[in-house]
Amino acid sequence: MSTAEATTAERQRLLTIGNVCRRLQAEFPDISISKIRYLEDQGLLAPSRTQSGYRLFSEDDVERLETILRLQRDEFLPLRVIRQELASPTGTGKERRRRRRGVGLADPDDELDLAELCERAAIAPELARELEEFGLLQSRREGGEKLYPAGDVEIAVACSKLARFGITARHLRTFRTAADREAGLLEQLVAPSLRSRNSDRREAAVQQLQTLAEVAQELSQLLFWRDLRQVATH
Repeated sequence: MSTAEATTAERQRLLTIGNVCRRLQAEFPDISISKIRYLEDQGLLAPSRTQSGYRLFSEDDVERLETILRLQRDEFLPLRVIRQELASPTGTGKERRRRRRGVGLADPDDELDLAELCERAAIAPELARELEEFGLLQSRREGGEKLYPAGDVEIAVACSKLARFGITARHLRTFRTAADREAGLLEQLVAPSLRSRNSDRREAAVQQLQTLAEVAQELSQLLFWRDLRQVATH
């Protein structure tokens, strides 16, 4: 059998959701069947189904799932952005992922002035100022100019979309308050190590914080999705 034929035969193997979960647990210890189902519900995965309704995953499906999980773990990308990454033309998305790979909590973020933030997020300066007033955007001053972390662009885009449904910055403060509480809880767990004079201990604490953040984010998504399912079915 040629190499090409062997590759084709390999990709024709189909795996159950349980087999996929066990296969990925070495790299992603927190992977679960419920999380895979959640990603499918979000339109990020589309495994085939048997006549009885059982999910069957091809090698391409597994590779796609691995990419999703790495983007969540390594780059903390929201699912909407991951969906855009996966839909990028061949090469473009991969190149962008290579550039962003390895960016973690301790790495500095690029900064933008108000005009560039508004341009990238396609929002009016008035909305940006309102979002900042309620703590959804954060800035620092340098030489009399306000500078915003580049990550705030995604926050501004999400807030703008919600605003179309009549959800104002005042309402969105609820999300900021919830995020502050979750971050505060995780901070209590690792703060002593982060303040250590030992660089190895501080580095280990940052890695632990990233792991905790991933698990906490997954839990928040699952609880939120469960509540919405109850709303939809009642």
